[in-house]
Amino acid sequence: MKGEAMISIKNARLGYKKSGAEISVLKNIGLDFYAGDVIGIVGLNGVGKSTLLKTLCGLLPPLDGEVRIEGELMTQIALSELAKKVAIVLTEKIGGFNLTTFDVVAAGQMPYTNSFNRLEKKHKEIIKAAIEVCGLKEHQFKLINELSDGLFQKTIIAKALAQQTPILLLDEPSAFLDYASKHDLFLLLKKLAIKENKCVLVSSHDLDLLLKYCSKLLVIEEKLAHLISVDEAKTDAAFLRIGGGFI
Repeated sequence: MKGEAMISIKNARLGYKKSGAEISVLKNIGLDFYAGDVIGIVGLNGVGKSTLLKTLCGLLPPLDGEVRIEGELMTQIALSELAKKVAIVLTEKIGGFNLTTFDVVAAGQMPYTNSFNRLEKKHKEIIKAAIEVCGLKEHQFKLINELSDGLFQKTIIAKALAQQTPILLLDEPSAFLDYASKHDLFLLLKKLAIKENKCVLVSSHDLDLLLKYCSKLLVIEEKLAHLISVDEAKTDAAFLRIGGGFI
């Protein structure tokens, strides 16, 4: 029997505001996500996958309804505490003057440092472990502007791992990775969910990888979303439409 949901969404309408007007992207959302699951988010471009993830990490407030993280209303969680609960990997590329791979990964430990953001030995050990898990040891002192798209993506994933949150959100993390690295990433996500009891949500167009490594799929179509088991995917009409008949 599952315990309390790590993420709970009730009667929610999700979207954003533009020029003072509300733009609805998803509606009537009621979902629960639990520790130990890797949930693949699928849908055509523009259906709201990124909007959902940005809402779950606090970047976008829900237009209506409520979002709870470990039972607590997200709107009542201080940003400093939310950073210890939820980590997100977005597709947008960041820049920075003289930032190295190590610097970016180290930022994941900032919620746990003092007001001067001083890294102690315990922080550096966690950063080192995240760098090694993501295969970045030989690149840790390179400037991020010198990294390939694939290495940069691994760096951002390593930062999220260093953040040590029970909830991990990833938006198209395999987009710039080579074939072997894609599988390595999903193997890592599955390991984190099972062995460290994390709740992992990952959006991707790599449907074959989602079917292979995820425990559940969140299918988004026409502003609505429904959760299915991986075993149900090949009989789910919306999923089959997203696959375009190639699944």
